[in-house]
Amino acid sequence: MDRIFSVDEARSLMPDVRARVADLVALRADLAELSYDLESAGSSPLGGIPEGKALEARIGEILLWFGDHGIELKGVAPVLVDFPAVLDGVSVRLCWIEGETDLVWYHRTELGFAGRRRLP
Repeated sequence: MDRIFSVDEARSLMPDVRARVADLVALRADLAELSYDLESAGSSPLGGIPEGKALEARIGEILLWFGDHGIELKGVAPVLVDFPAVLDGVSVRLCWIEGETDLVWYHRTELGFAGRRRLP
């Protein structure tokens, strides 16, 4: 069964979400740079294929954390997460995107990001 969050429950997870997203952003940049260097020059100051695989594994662990906590990961560049919730009897997603400081947005489940509104 999918987890349903209250606004307070989702907000209580935000310090962990932001910390993992910060790690993910750094790993994402390292992997992009390493991959580009290996493809274009055949070598990289960041390492080689083993280091790339290690970066991918660390990214995978972070991504699994979101699912393990019932948080929907909708994108990784930028990172976009949704917390399933119910507001006034309506199925919604509490919505946070990389770079925002607080969880203050939601959208109806069927509308997605385009239907984003500020939390009341």
